[in-house]
Amino acid sequence: MTICLHRRKQTVLLQGLYAHASKSVSHMKPFFLSLLFTSSLALLHAQTRSDAPLAEFGQSFEPDYLFKGSTLKGWHVLGDADWQANNGEIIGKAKPNSNGGWLVLDRGYQDIGFHALFKAAANSEAALLLRMEKTPGGYRGILLSLEKDDTAPYWVLLDLNGKVIKQDKLRYAGGINYRMAPPPDTTSRRTGGGNFAGQRSVTPADLPVRIPNTSFRDHDWNQIETFLETNVIRSFLNDGNEIGGAVDGEAALSGYGPVALYAGGTGEVHFKDLMYKDVSIRYTPKEQSSPRFKVQCISDFYYSWGADAADFNRDGNIDIVAGAYIYFGPDFTRFKEIYPAIAVGPSKEFTPINHQFAYDVNADGWPDVITGWGGTKVYINPKEESRRWDSYEPVGRTQSETTLFTDIDKDGKPELVYAAQGQFRYAKPEANRKTWTEYPVSERGYALAHGIGAGDINGDGRTDILGATGWWEQPEAVSKDKTWKYHPMAFGRYKNRASNIGGSVMAVYDANGDGLNDVVSNLNAHGFGLAWFEQKKDGAGNVLFVRHMISDDYAQKSAGGVTFSQGHAATFADIDGDGVMDYIVGKRVFTHLDNLFDPDAYGPPVLYWYRTVRNKRAPGGAEFVPELIHNRSGAGSQITAIDLNKDGAVDLLTSTNRGTFIFWNTPGYKKPPAASITQKK
Repeated sequence: MTICLHRRKQTVLLQGLYAHASKSVSHMKPFFLSLLFTSSLALLHAQTRSDAPLAEFGQSFEPDYLFKGSTLKGWHVLGDADWQANNGEIIGKAKPNSNGGWLVLDRGYQDIGFHALFKAAANSEAALLLRMEKTPGGYRGILLSLEKDDTAPYWVLLDLNGKVIKQDKLRYAGGINYRMAPPPDTTSRRTGGGNFAGQRSVTPADLPVRIPNTSFRDHDWNQIETFLETNVIRSFLNDGNEIGGAVDGEAALSGYGPVALYAGGTGEVHFKDLMYKDVSIRYTPKEQSSPRFKVQCISDFYYSWGADAADFNRDGNIDIVAGAYIYFGPDFTRFKEIYPAIAVGPSKEFTPINHQFAYDVNADGWPDVITGWGGTKVYINPKEESRRWDSYEPVGRTQSETTLFTDIDKDGKPELVYAAQGQFRYAKPEANRKTWTEYPVSERGYALAHGIGAGDINGDGRTDILGATGWWEQPEAVSKDKTWKYHPMAFGRYKNRASNIGGSVMAVYDANGDGLNDVVSNLNAHGFGLAWFEQKKDGAGNVLFVRHMISDDYAQKSAGGVTFSQGHAATFADIDGDGVMDYIVGKRVFTHLDNLFDPDAYGPPVLYWYRTVRNKRAPGGAEFVPELIHNRSGAGSQITAIDLNKDGAVDLLTSTNRGTFIFWNTPGYKKPPAASITQKK
């Protein structure tokens, strides 16, 4: 029996996503949709290269159940296949001249997350059946075929002996747009899917890291992670792109039943590392924070992903800007909008504000606000006039979800560092001009939406710029016409669905005390991974880096037992006052919208600081010790470190879809010797 029909063509898949996104995501600008399509095609080409590395498998959730042992207790057999278990591995083989058979879990689920490695011998067939529901004439359910030429979802009917008597391929649904698929659109053909893999229209030949080969592996182990929730099934083969489908019909939302494994053909089918989770159960941890920090929520609403601080009304107290509002210090209970404030809904909407910076742009002595994503805006402080602030756009479209505002050329004034059209750039604020001068740093094709840093890498006293694919050496004299020298280095990583690369703010400081600046960064803003990169020099004095992992996904060990995904915002500061910088990073809740598209999207939205400890016995001479700051707020796209009350201790600001928060640091705090304040989900 052949379960599978045919493999969808990937170019049609991408075209379908473009058509779907154009109609259903009203907040996305046309330039971004065009960028998405051309970028996905470029990355599709890179993925199909024969020299692309194989995907490194990961585990994106903590299971309720992990299959171990050598018995099949809790399972039963349907159809014509023999099943056995051996040391955590399940082996199935169809009986000769039969339609194959199923190994059925005794327990039913409606919404489920499932993970396994599977291997099918030549001329054998494997599949996974979800919501296997009894009907008067047999069974129905959602089938995910696991074949080389067709890893795709179907709606199926089985007879009482488990034979497939009807199957229909599911229409496409998925991506970041929704949790529950809308009704079929009969006016357009939307058969495709994909993800926001990266944002480059070209793929340079000298990139040190490329999207891995996540295609089906013949006669070898493949990984499948699949999530069925409401009427959407999202599957990921070998940590690759999403394979999405919409369940229609009367059982679209009410279907319920066990998981079943299928073995057909003439060879054996193997499953191992089999685990699953009831994703209908959400987890909100008991609120917890470090005794070092006092948490103050100054807004309960979702206005922005970033915040900054300055004395905007010049009363001697530092104020906070987050989204449309200025919150006035010192108590931050009084606030005023600088443009019309409209809170957005985190389930279905994005705020347009990814970053905000306070700076006196027009040099009149009153701090202004720089804000945006997609388009940067400057809001001019009206001084003592009680009105909304005038604005203008000083640079063109940008793609950065992480943006820096720092002094690049050492002239005592900060510059805006960002990515646009696949290129790293910076712009100099100019007091008397509404269009700022832009300076190119990289060639096109090197900059993505995630991962950006600045610091002196080679010790020449000049500030270099970093991205997920390497660093750019600032020349002695910068020019509007010349880019900087590129040094390839994989500061990001494709893993956990291989959907993107690069983290958030990349920290540059001497972690191990050897006099060379190192790099600390999360590796994938929408996945897992935090690492530090130890700088070394070869015999010729060239800069080299050695990566040391700090935390990884749920299949690996992490420092302090702390694992979380979606480290979408970060910064660095000396939190404990020991003279060494520390790294602060937080998890976005949902990351995109309220659905299971992103790895561990519903994990607790934690905020951690990693204390940098210089330890000669640790690999590379440094270790990073995690300490929980808060487990109910997370971070958006920006974390701001500033001494708000001028008590000598660095405080932290975040703004997320949970609200806007201050984390007041305690001056001179000493951790009790026996206390443990790290947390693992």
